[in-house]
Amino acid sequence: MRIIKCYGNKLVLKELKKSYKFFMKEFNANINSKGYGLIQDKTVLASNVASIASVGYGLAALIIGVEHKWISYKKAYERAVLTLNTFIKNVEGKNGFYYHFVNMETCKREWNSEISIIDTGIFICGALTAGEYFGKDVKEKAQILYKRINWEWYRNKQNNYFYMGYKPEIGFWGQWDMYAEQLMLYILGVSSPTYPIDKSMYYEFKKEKADYKGIKDIIYTYCGTLFTYQFSHAWINFMNLKDSMGIEWFENSVKATKANRQYCIDNKDKYKTYGENSWGLTACLGPKGYCGFGAKPSKVNLEVENDGTITPCGAIGSIVFTPKQSIEAMEFYYNNYPKLWGKYGFKDGYNLEKDKPWFAKEYIGIDKGIEMVMIENYLHGTIWKYFMKNEYVKRGLNILEFSKSQKEYSK
Repeated sequence: MRIIKCYGNKLVLKELKKSYKFFMKEFNANINSKGYGLIQDKTVLASNVASIASVGYGLAALIIGVEHKWISYKKAYERAVLTLNTFIKNVEGKNGFYYHFVNMETCKREWNSEISIIDTGIFICGALTAGEYFGKDVKEKAQILYKRINWEWYRNKQNNYFYMGYKPEIGFWGQWDMYAEQLMLYILGVSSPTYPIDKSMYYEFKKEKADYKGIKDIIYTYCGTLFTYQFSHAWINFMNLKDSMGIEWFENSVKATKANRQYCIDNKDKYKTYGENSWGLTACLGPKGYCGFGAKPSKVNLEVENDGTITPCGAIGSIVFTPKQSIEAMEFYYNNYPKLWGKYGFKDGYNLEKDKPWFAKEYIGIDKGIEMVMIENYLHGTIWKYFMKNEYVKRGLNILEFSKSQKEYSK
């Protein structure tokens, strides 16, 4: 079937609603199940396996759905309450943190996955946002879950960094020693009324800078993958904020996004998929499976890591940073590659490098989630508005000495 061409905010709204539908359709709707409210990690490759981060985005979807009149307030409220009950009573974890992947029926660990601090962080951001929006039982249950999290347990006391993962078989491993997607963890951690971390954790992780093609002083992430500049920003509106070191994280993501796009332009002769309207290197499905594709600045060998795969969620997840370029990319994908579009909007990736072009058949929860939340923030600022109202978020930003910046942004 031929897709009729679509442009501008009409396409933006179309993708928003399609992404929202992922979270409405790919969840456990059995009211008698232990796993009610859990949401699929993937639509094809992971039958009956939920991602806890997907659930965080799913709670945001309930807010978006009510605001757009796609779901009634009553129905969304009831689903939010029962989803949080599932986490209070059933989802497997430790010290307030949860396993990255759990069975959608039993709530037990799947795939030998880790107890994940960042995926727990994304989930709790969604829960706190829903608490501010719906109030009453939703807010009470979200705060119960937030207060359970023992942030100090996940801290490496030798170097004052958060660990990256924990498995009961091997203990903790890795460390968040550089800037990446983890800013949310410090803001939530320092303001915890039960298990707070010291604010020094925020100041002590490395903030290395590099330039790319005239874009100066980017505080870059290890592999330069775009989601690392997006995930915390989906919840925290850094647009008019700077910290006591003068860092403006929103401006940093603007620069990193522009560098990512420029890297794709600079390498379009090497990779047929890349170009000025096909950009946004980030973690996604490619012909060889799920990979973390990246751009400069970076510490990894991009010649080895990249294979020409692009995902729409890279550019779309940066729509608040580069609205014009992100919308132009959406128009390019939609109007040129019908195979990249389906029941939940844009699929997870495409690659034109082989004799036969490759298009993902899959949708991934965290990728549809970052698209959905960032589009809604671009259009109406809804998720920012309610997350930033939370008393612990406000307290965390205050403890970390964030203040108003003078930078002005426009769409």
